[in-house]
Amino acid sequence: MRVIFDKELIERIQQLESHVAQLRNLLKPGKYESKQNSKIFDHKKYAKRHVLLQVAYIGWDYSGFVVQEHTEKTIEAELFKALEKTRLIESRETSNYHRCGRTDKGVSSFGQAVSIDLRSNLSEGKGVFIPEGHQPKVETKAEIAYVGILNKVLPPEIRVIAWAPVSESISARFDCQKRTYHYYFPRATLNIEKMKNASQHLIGEHDFRNFCKMDVGNGVVKFHRRIMDIQIEAIDDSTDGYSMFRLKLVGQAFLWHQVRCIVAILFLVGQGKEEPEIVRQLLDVGQNPRKPQYGMASELPLNLFTCSYSEDVCQWIYDAESLRYVITGYQSLWAENNVKATMLKEMLSELEKLSDVKIENQLKSLVQGIEPKIYLPLMKRQKCESLEKRIEHYAKRKRIEIIETDETS
Repeated sequence: MRVIFDKELIERIQQLESHVAQLRNLLKPGKYESKQNSKIFDHKKYAKRHVLLQVAYIGWDYSGFVVQEHTEKTIEAELFKALEKTRLIESRETSNYHRCGRTDKGVSSFGQAVSIDLRSNLSEGKGVFIPEGHQPKVETKAEIAYVGILNKVLPPEIRVIAWAPVSESISARFDCQKRTYHYYFPRATLNIEKMKNASQHLIGEHDFRNFCKMDVGNGVVKFHRRIMDIQIEAIDDSTDGYSMFRLKLVGQAFLWHQVRCIVAILFLVGQGKEEPEIVRQLLDVGQNPRKPQYGMASELPLNLFTCSYSEDVCQWIYDAESLRYVITGYQSLWAENNVKATMLKEMLSELEKLSDVKIENQLKSLVQGIEPKIYLPLMKRQKCESLEKRIEHYAKRKRIEIIETDETS
């Protein structure tokens, strides 16, 4: 009974904490308000339209996707600045907003999706509705060019790729059928075939508590997830340690840091430090209920590449002119970064000519933690706290906080 009570208490506390966090963000006056355009805009002259937006971003220099209290350097903060500056929404709290995924600091995306109610030029059509008290004055049959006007005011790293009108009940998060992540890495000295063999154990529904960071503090106490497909493919024709590969991971939903933990384990297999069988062992939570301590793979190569919806729900609309604008901007970013990579590669080539020893340590910066001189196998390492202990400690801490709050109120 105690475990059941603890889980119910955690759920209730999490709901309250989430509500408080949302209110704090929503009640910050003028956070996204444009100082240059203070003229009052009457949103009641327009209908609204429920849409999905496909948002791409290079997240290396951002503190993640979701709005945070301690920084405005997030993708979501920039997105809402643009939405309010262009008067597409009146405020976040009235926008019926949902995001498909939460990407962490440094993580990028090509296919992040958000659902939201935007201002519309129309009075009818899929997703169009007239809120109570609104009296739209329809003077045109053309819809607002959502993608084009947003991209004009967004930072160069963030771009809207497409939009889709959807039914009012559709949520970017809850109606997503599958999510696809890409992770990019150099071959270095990795045994790619061993990594492929190990990765196949991940397909299917499993308890992934040993392949994630347990988020008990946010009410996550169930760790079963289903991976539909996983592939490791070469991106270029090179065969040396600098050749690039892509890991493609498809699933319905993912746990906190799940992809980065999976990549870290596959790297250990590829380096010959663990056998492919280690993946099956870590998935057997009956025999191995506590996660061995290991460093995650870096966040920089990770990309939430697609969020997929059924065709009945969503049919993306792409605008040729907007696509040209996005391509041109991203080509500039590509040129800058590829020039840097090419320069470094040439310098490395010259350095390698001067060295008698072949060094292939291209993977070092993509694995967190200090590399020990003597490798300790995963199953012999110190184990993290069990799920049950984490739940017990979290519930106890929250009970104490509630008692202290009651005593001071």
